[in-house]
Amino acid sequence: MRPRLKSAVFLLSILSAGSAATAQDESVNPGINESYLDPNLSAIKWVERFEREGREVYDNRHAIIEAIGIKNGMSVADIGTGTGLFVPLLLEKAGSEGHLFAVDIVPDFLARVREQATKNGWKNLTPVLCSERSVDLPPNSIDVAFICDVYHHFEYPFDSLASLRKALRPKGQLILVDFERIPGESDEWILNHMRAGQETFEAEIEKSGFAKVEEIEGLLKDNYMIRFFKKD
Repeated sequence: MRPRLKSAVFLLSILSAGSAATAQDESVNPGINESYLDPNLSAIKWVERFEREGREVYDNRHAIIEAIGIKNGMSVADIGTGTGLFVPLLLEKAGSEGHLFAVDIVPDFLARVREQATKNGWKNLTPVLCSERSVDLPPNSIDVAFICDVYHHFEYPFDSLASLRKALRPKGQLILVDFERIPGESDEWILNHMRAGQETFEAEIEKSGFAKVEEIEGLLKDNYMIRFFKKD
């Protein structure tokens, strides 16, 4: 694991901003979703950005999904499904007896996912238009929550995590994939785009009622992948 620089003051300020039991008053990263909330957004344009060779999670998409360990019959939520990059892979793992919730705040992304579902005959897929504060999933409806390069877009992370925890069944898993943010090492885009690094995100998730089980190493270079379980 590469060394990271921690900001204790920033970390404590984030943790004091909210908890799993109380709503957050202010966004932790105002404007981070401005481009996605543009009513004129076109999903087709974002396909070129999300589903291209050279993007690490795209190049390693099969290995990422394999590492989750989804079993036939499981119910899975793809949080921030975007253009649906992982949808067919997650559906394949969940099987005909499983189910996939494709969750996003962008209507046009979900419209694209619906079109793909109709085209491919995916019956066990439910697109879900969520809010910036909630994943809007039914209680005890999922076994796995998959969050890939999306958590840093959570403006109200404690609110979103509280709703996600309710949606997860007992011992449900939260899989986090996000960019490494290491001052002095990460490129300027990451440093400017990401509000915080792995330590802060882990602390927020653990404070919200999850236990870190493992970090899946050796799979990604510019991202990290962590498995959490819902605590009783």
